[in-house]
Amino acid sequence: MQFEFYVPTRIVFGEGTLKELAARPLPGNRALLVTSSGHSAERSGALGAVTGALAAQGAQWVLFNQIGANPDLPAVNLGAAVARENKCDFVIALGGGSVMDASKAIALTAPNGENYWDFVAAGTGGGKPVTNSPLPIIAITTTAGTGSEADATAVVTNPDTEEKIGFVHRGMFPVLSIVDSSLTRGIPQKLTAFQGFDALFHATECYVSNKANKMSEMLSLTSMEYCAKYLARAVSDGQDAEARDGMSFANTLSGMVMTLSGTTSKHGMEHAMSALSPALPHGAGLLMLAPAYYGFMLERHVCDDRFVRMAQAMGRPLASRPQEFIEILFGLMHECGVDGLKMSDYGIMPENFPSLAQNAMSSMKRVFLNDRLPLTEDDVVEIYTKSYR
Repeated sequence: MQFEFYVPTRIVFGEGTLKELAARPLPGNRALLVTSSGHSAERSGALGAVTGALAAQGAQWVLFNQIGANPDLPAVNLGAAVARENKCDFVIALGGGSVMDASKAIALTAPNGENYWDFVAAGTGGGKPVTNSPLPIIAITTTAGTGSEADATAVVTNPDTEEKIGFVHRGMFPVLSIVDSSLTRGIPQKLTAFQGFDALFHATECYVSNKANKMSEMLSLTSMEYCAKYLARAVSDGQDAEARDGMSFANTLSGMVMTLSGTTSKHGMEHAMSALSPALPHGAGLLMLAPAYYGFMLERHVCDDRFVRMAQAMGRPLASRPQEFIEILFGLMHECGVDGLKMSDYGIMPENFPSLAQNAMSSMKRVFLNDRLPLTEDDVVEIYTKSYR
């Protein structure tokens, strides 16, 4: 048994914990406060709560609200420039996975250069060494989807090259993460579902990954258990406090799991899709791929015992057939109203599949190395084809 567990982030979890920001030591005196371009943090009152907490500690801030649903390179580079110009010495991410990922990339770039892509170590990225420590990061998550509050990965799209690449640097672990489930209430049903399935697929992929270990398995299975128990409830009733708390817990665990194990090629395949179609939510793309992707593994009996164990964790303690995982997954997708998603609705067509496969296997090579059964380019095209509607 071998594993290395390194999550140097103080995670403050629980409903109402945002108020603790006013009493927690801050890693600097002037923050770049990063939010989405949709102004949801302002409408919910979370932005006012954060700025109030900063003011109570005598800290200053500069608001940067330019992050879209899929964070892109121009926004990251602009944010880094704003941080430098205003002499910000730490970054606060207030939002979902996109905001947190962008904030990590901004925090890395601001003290090191002008172009984040110079440091990305995959695809067309420059692979330059990071010589200066990234700015400290405080993550305040308002969604339950990516687990980004508990890992050191930033996923950013380069629109010029149509690459969406995850880059890991240990300096991008937040120093403090606040997971206040009350901030996730009221999120629209479809977004709740997309985000929740993203967390679920982090857990399932890390469980079937060839990097799985005893510690990651424990966290993965618990995350799956909570997703199966609470996701449909959270989708059905956005004000269900217990369900929102349960999904926040599942989500944070799924972030921890990614520091111990690793997602598989399914994530790489989806990154290629949403790089081509930035309007495609990451969780929606993963949902489109999931039945065919896991079906491909089951047909080849890649790790039948693990699919049985996942089915047991997701509500069938007496499960004995690998196929039961797919049955449970289909049932949960139907219950959450996301079993009819179509690639074609986002402009992704069969003629795109060969280039998508090449893009995924190049820009996200790292996750393909986590597969128990190595995929060929033809295999990837086959999975895309079977997923197409």
